[in-house]
Amino acid sequence: MRFLLDDDQREFARSLDRMLTAAGTPAVARSWAAGDTAPGRALWARLAEADLFALAVPERHGGLGPLPVELAVAFTELGRHVVPGPLVETAAGAALLDRLGIADAGDRPGATDSAGRPKTADIADTADRPGAAHAADLLSRIAAGEALVSLCVPAVGGPYALDADAADAVLVVEGDTVRLAGAAGPVQPSADPARRLARPLGGAVLARGPEVAAATAYAVDVAALATAAQSLGLGRALLDRTVAYVRQRTQFGVPVGSFQALKHRLADTLIALEFARPLLHAAALALAEGAEHASAEVAAAKVTAGEAAHAAARTALQLHGAVGYTEELDLALWIRKARPLRDAWGTPAACRARVLTKGALA
Repeated sequence: MRFLLDDDQREFARSLDRMLTAAGTPAVARSWAAGDTAPGRALWARLAEADLFALAVPERHGGLGPLPVELAVAFTELGRHVVPGPLVETAAGAALLDRLGIADAGDRPGATDSAGRPKTADIADTADRPGAAHAADLLSRIAAGEALVSLCVPAVGGPYALDADAADAVLVVEGDTVRLAGAAGPVQPSADPARRLARPLGGAVLARGPEVAAATAYAVDVAALATAAQSLGLGRALLDRTVAYVRQRTQFGVPVGSFQALKHRLADTLIALEFARPLLHAAALALAEGAEHASAEVAAAKVTAGEAAHAAARTALQLHGAVGYTEELDLALWIRKARPLRDAWGTPAACRARVLTKGALA
């Protein structure tokens, strides 16, 4: 198995890095945290032009995917630049709708499996629109970057949906039912102000049936993979900023980065992040190939990348000294995101349990 990225994938990462650097994402993240989503949506549109969201949507609905490896590459850059919004949830929502099959129900009526059962979940009406048409429309809008989607799976991540107040659609999975939430409750305080949490309320049933469990498990894997990639990018950005800082800060007339204790701390941080990288790529390849062990691979990547990024945040905070505790320093945007990402879509304990049980959801 080849874990290294090819030339096209590396160029894709570089192009996203250039775009996001020019976009001034720290200011976008601060605006998003304050409730002003206009800069974030403008950036969302630019990302859509780069086909980022199309990577999660199948070709029959206007996308390019699903392409888990390219998604991992893209989300690493999104994490590196602290891009706000329900990016992970939009990709996972697209995966859920695709795996449910309801968006294709009109194209293949009467499709059954070997036991004669329908291959799609039961389709329910949403307002005055059939579930199949609504799901197909939503997938097309995701691919075009026209829809921000949040996803809430209470059994995995609790009752709150990320940016439900700003999303164009909120999918909620409870048991064997998927519903489209009708509203969102008040925004709750979060360790990361740019991660705005709200409880989805009400809504109509979009689909139900035994197929929902398998589709949800796949969507959770996509969300965990994308979150792991975000964590890896976040950790690398924290390390890069910290290395730059200790090179310029001096004590006793020399840069503090020349002190051996700091060198060891930074080396440990780098090793942890570099150890997570091949696990992330292996998980993306396993998911792309539909491997039986894909869920366990994703869980291993998630816990490793999440904890490496969290350790990088602790290192950055301590080596920056008192200035690292200030909200005015953009570094805070990265530091405050590390722990929420570590726990989102699978806490370390839950991920370790999934590795031990070969990927099975609790």
